[in-house]
Formats: sequence, C-alpha cells, structure tokens
Amino acid sequence: MRFRWLMWVLWPAFLMGGAATAVVFSVVDPGDLNFFGHPLDASREAVYTIGFLVAWFFCALSSGLTLYTIPTKLEDTEELE
Repeated sequence: MRFRWLMWVLWPAFLMGGAATAVVFSVVDPGDLNFFGHPLDASREAVYTIGFLVAWFFCALSSGLTLYTIPTKLEDTEELE
C-alpha cells in the first residue's frame, strides 16, 4: 500500500506515452531525423524506444506533479470553497 501512488502515476503515463509515441511516429519517420544536422545512426527500433521512454517520462512527470498538488487534508479543500 505504501507505493500505491506509483501505480497512479506510472500506469496512466505508460498509456499516454504509448499514445503519444504512436501519434508522433505516424507523422515522423525515424529515418529522417537529424541530430544537430547529422543523421541518426540508430535503428528504427532504438528511435521508437527512446521516443517512447521520453514520452513516458514527461507524462509521468505531469501525473506526478498533479498528484503532488492534490490537497491532502480536509482543511485544504475547505479553502477552495
């Protein structure tokens, strides 16, 4: 129960990371990507994996910040009313 918040952050981030990766790579071909003017020497699978991990990280960061800002006490919610 102690680490239940990980499920609340990482699972939605995983789903949105997958959706974001699908949207981005349906528009962008990994073979056409350049890094500081030089073509990438990585395989398509490596670019897909890195793209997914970056999207997952940013979605997890967003979910984590949302969870962090949720009021934890009843007094905090009374201030909003």
